Amino acid sequence: MYNSYPLIIILVLFISAFAIPLFKSIKMARIIGISAAGISLVLSILTLIGVKANGAYYFRVGHFDAPWGIEFHIGIIEGLMGVLFMTVSMAVLWFSIYSIDHDLSKKKVPLFYTLVNLLVGSLLGIVFSDDLFNCFVFIEISSIASCGIVVVKDKKENIKAALKYLILSSLGSGLVLMGIALVYSLTGHLNMAHIHEALVSIYPEHSRNMLIAIGLFTVGLGVKSAMFPLHTWLPDAHTYAPASSSALLSALVLKAYVILYIKIIHRVFGMSIVGDLPVLNIVLLLGAVGMIAGSVLAILQKNLKRMVAYSSVAQMGYVFFGIGLGTTMGLAAAIFQIFNHAFTKSALFLSAGSILEKTGKKNISDLKGIGKEMPFTMAIFTIGGMSLVGIPLLSGFNSKWNFAVAVIEAHRVELLAVVLISSLLNALYYFPVIINGYFGEESLEGKVYRNTERPLKELLPIIVLVLGVIYFGVSGGGLLSLIEAGIPALN
Repeated sequence: MYNSYPLIIILVLFISAFAIPLFKSIKMARIIGISAAGISLVLSILTLIGVKANGAYYFRVGHFDAPWGIEFHIGIIEGLMGVLFMTVSMAVLWFSIYSIDHDLSKKKVPLFYTLVNLLVGSLLGIVFSDDLFNCFVFIEISSIASCGIVVVKDKKENIKAALKYLILSSLGSGLVLMGIALVYSLTGHLNMAHIHEALVSIYPEHSRNMLIAIGLFTVGLGVKSAMFPLHTWLPDAHTYAPASSSALLSALVLKAYVILYIKIIHRVFGMSIVGDLPVLNIVLLLGAVGMIAGSVLAILQKNLKRMVAYSSVAQMGYVFFGIGLGTTMGLAAAIFQIFNHAFTKSALFLSAGSILEKTGKKNISDLKGIGKEMPFTMAIFTIGGMSLVGIPLLSGFNSKWNFAVAVIEAHRVELLAVVLISSLLNALYYFPVIINGYFGEESLEGKVYRNTERPLKELLPIIVLVLGVIYFGVSGGGLLSLIEAGIPALN
């Protein structure tokens, strides 16, 4: 029975998205949106349990088998992504109950929930689908919905950021479509498994065409997942969007495109082909540069949300760094980093949004003593920042440890310096915010304890995310083992 759950999840999210506009009540919009997310979360958990017990499987969508019909391929990795996406989106929607009215006019609130459910449903479609053109259709839906949750705030800076995102996202989508067209012209297939069989047999005669196709996918999906230096749309989109939108963009949207890229590398082309081409070395280089450059750019920022946004460029650099290593451990470290970044960055954006909403302060220099005014919110921000720095007992430490192990296993010990330097740079922009927020008598003078703090019930969604950060820091080995068990099904 669980075999059909991935399709039901997408249908539930899409149907709820189209049902919300039928009710002009904000209360009904919230009930429908959050109920759909809750049902999808339960089905995602059941899917992961089923896959873990019985192994990966194909699910036929419609009446025709592949290559003529559309298939979903669901393995442990896809199951994990389903649970991750729905857990984070559920927490963000929960938080939006208390915050979205501050960012949007009342008539735009139902539209926000429509766009979020469309977005999450399309992202899961990208993750689950085993058909390249079907993935492209979901990419287009997600792109429109992503721009929508940025521009829904309807301010000048949001419109500008959304237009920039739309233009660059359309460029990325176009390159992906060109890659799909080239692969189809070589193989006559759109199904990933059938494409791979055909590519293996014709590789010697068409190696240059395959290099071009992989290049198109790398640049196209690199734009959409903020690979350095293709990240230029990200800072504005994340900075000016509502806090809930920023959390979804950083935690989920970037990750779906990375998962598709991993599937293209491993399922469509296969390491037997990709290993003979220079693509992974380029991805490794761009990932390493992104880890450093993203952190340097974050250090230079004065706006808190913009600093957190540039931090995403650095953290996505880790993901591409792991993929570029071209090893099982490198890929496992990259997927673990997806979990770490999703929980941590969503908590950071929501806590930064809370600070902005309650105090009206955007700049880091204005946040001295905020730890006394909003101690619980600042504690959440502190845990998130310390995790990304790599402090033990938090998920960020385990993530960096995994990368260190992957680098050593790949006999690329010199790359340990990149991981270490990036961690030190992370400390240079997170620790000053934390220290100024809590310490220094001149910063605390005149501040009133908890005078702008949110009630505990409003902080619960962010606390859930932070508990995930702590859980994967204390017992990250279980998640890593599950990821390693699921990697063979990607090939």
